[in-house]
Amino acid sequence: MDINLARTFLMVAETGSFIDAARKMNITQSTVSARIKGLEDILGRPLFERSKSGAELTSSGNQFQKHALALVRVWQHAQLEINLSAMHRDHLSVGAPSSLWDGYLLKWVAWMRQNIPDISVSASAGLSSVLTQRLIEGTLDLALMYRPAQPPGLMIEHLFDEEFVLVTSARSTPRRGAGDYVFIDWGTDFQEDHAAEYPELTNPGLNLDLGAIGIDYLLQNAASAYFPMRVVKNHIARGRLKQPKRARKFIYPVFMVYPEARDEEAYAPILEGLRRETAKLG
Repeated sequence: MDINLARTFLMVAETGSFIDAARKMNITQSTVSARIKGLEDILGRPLFERSKSGAELTSSGNQFQKHALALVRVWQHAQLEINLSAMHRDHLSVGAPSSLWDGYLLKWVAWMRQNIPDISVSASAGLSSVLTQRLIEGTLDLALMYRPAQPPGLMIEHLFDEEFVLVTSARSTPRRGAGDYVFIDWGTDFQEDHAAEYPELTNPGLNLDLGAIGIDYLLQNAASAYFPMRVVKNHIARGRLKQPKRARKFIYPVFMVYPEARDEEAYAPILEGLRRETAKLG
């Protein structure tokens, strides 16, 4: 199938309009219509309900959307690897939640560049569900995540347990429901556990979906929030942040996930380097 058909479908789905899709893709509306018709002919199902107000996905269109995304990702991944092949022996695509990059995975990437420089690295942040899907598609070679599912064909290996602790830059110990509390979004598991422990803080005045970057807010303002201990321990040691006594800790196991069918020789030094970097966290 022409990859442009999938890209055009996704643009119409995003904009809800053949006209807007044509404008964004810098092609004519008739080209958009022809591509969507060609795609519907191939699949044998209507993908959009057309009306004067625009285009809305049918049930078949909703089903196809995830596959169209996968097709485009696989194509982009193939282009990337081919373009890199002239300069590097191999290419490694790795993904993880944003919380695991700061102070941990970026150090491992630096180790990779120093010790295995002929392997290029592409790094990305994402939700566990997206990372798992990309591993299945083959557009991701290695992922780190909290509490992963284990679909057939994937191996999981426990690395360490991540401890999220409450820290504050306020002079006095924060009270539950205090207006200086900041909710940092660390993913679905944390959202659920946090809501159960602190129902009165489900709608704080400030929500930051910025990962470890959110610590800058605490360092510049009197506020409290949850962060991984490995990210804040130096700030606690220097007295820039305090850890309130008796505050609940949230602990989540971290796993690396990779294909069961893999080049053992190629993966061995990569995984061992990650294990060594993990050992330094202790």
